[in-house]
Amino acid sequence: MADRNLPRPRIGLRLCLCLSFRAPDQVGEAMEAPPRPLRLRCSVQNYDWGRFGEESTVARLFEGNSGSEIELGRPYAEFWMGTHESGPSFVVASPEAAVAEAECLAPGVVTLKKWIGENPGALGVKVVQKWGKNLPFLFKVLSVAKALSIQAHPDKELARMLHKMRPSVYKDPNHKPEMAIALTEFRALCGFVNIEELKDVLVGVPEITELIGNEEASKIIGSKDLDGYLDAKALLRSIFTKLMSASKEAVLELVPKLKDRLDVESKIRTLTEKEQLVLLLEKQYQADVGVIAAFLFNYVKLSPGEALYIGSNEPHAYISGDCIECMAASDNVVRAGLTAKYIDVPTLCSMLTYKQGFPEILRGVPIYSYVSRYTPPFDEFEVDRCLLPPKESVVFSAIPGPSIFVIVAGEGTMQISSPAEERKVIQGDAFFVPAQNEIRLIASADAPIHLYRAGVNNRVFG
Repeated sequence: MADRNLPRPRIGLRLCLCLSFRAPDQVGEAMEAPPRPLRLRCSVQNYDWGRFGEESTVARLFEGNSGSEIELGRPYAEFWMGTHESGPSFVVASPEAAVAEAECLAPGVVTLKKWIGENPGALGVKVVQKWGKNLPFLFKVLSVAKALSIQAHPDKELARMLHKMRPSVYKDPNHKPEMAIALTEFRALCGFVNIEELKDVLVGVPEITELIGNEEASKIIGSKDLDGYLDAKALLRSIFTKLMSASKEAVLELVPKLKDRLDVESKIRTLTEKEQLVLLLEKQYQADVGVIAAFLFNYVKLSPGEALYIGSNEPHAYISGDCIECMAASDNVVRAGLTAKYIDVPTLCSMLTYKQGFPEILRGVPIYSYVSRYTPPFDEFEVDRCLLPPKESVVFSAIPGPSIFVIVAGEGTMQISSPAEERKVIQGDAFFVPAQNEIRLIASADAPIHLYRAGVNNRVFG
């Protein structure tokens, strides 16, 4: 999930030697050997909601990936691995080459996107047939200290329209379904609460009624049985649209009023988790309608290893923690609250599905020793999580599509067969692994390896 002004990404300065290979003239032509795995130098985004210094997983990964020292007073928010122009990964083809800026490439340095465009066989036949000569997913690590905006990502049709209308805001014509896997305790708002909880909210949070009006609130509160899903959806849409469209003057009056009421009540009762969250959001975003809107969303807390996926046109906001994130290769975000950045309330309110109920939590399905797989209902990606104990090894079999590996913690060796090769790997190392490469990882004697692999959803290959 992404919330950003898209500053120029910082690029690490680590150098690597990429092995030569014979690229086919056509996708699908027989090769003597598949292209070799490539070490990536990745981009980091320093958005103001990121965690600072060494507390940030992103900062530690960037240090290992680039060899650069962590700046303690700087937020490190996102570590990008992929081909998107907003945060490209780089392949360095000679040990003498260096890069000072993303726009000033030294000889021998290419973006991963350019390399794939010149070597599409690395994607595999089915991936090229379905998505062309580009990686269909974007892989990230996020470190969140301050809540990201209330947002949603458009489906393909809407993405094309928004990109055509406002290309400076909506960066590409692609949809952006995504999945987040918790590295630490991770908190988020995701999807709308069910009808019964919504009734409780409208009764217990008078500030919402003041913003949307008694008549609108009474349609939900006074109903004993809503006449089917469409009626519930229409009522929720009406309530949410009126709330998010409230005047700045009304919001400026009612958010402090909400805070004062909860402060008083906290002295005589224990506030609910949602109420405590709202007070936290108010500290971060004073007089923002998103503070009040948080009552309408499910409050999700993920333990390490738990995940949730978010489809197109579903509202969400990440609150705190570190996570792995994978998505379709897009950077489109429609925002409507908890942000000082550009908001588009009419578009967001019109695009949402208004599906209600708590989101499904994924815990990964073991596929072999030490490795679990998270499979969302999207073709573009799946993610494997590997927790490899000291001295143990695991083999990732050759598959007909591309992968990106990232070492989140630990160190060890990576062995590549046909022909045999061994490389040392450390925290922050990221690799693009072309189709048909078998990878064996061996953890060092001193510490386990914590690794994630992103690849195209296995169902694409039948």
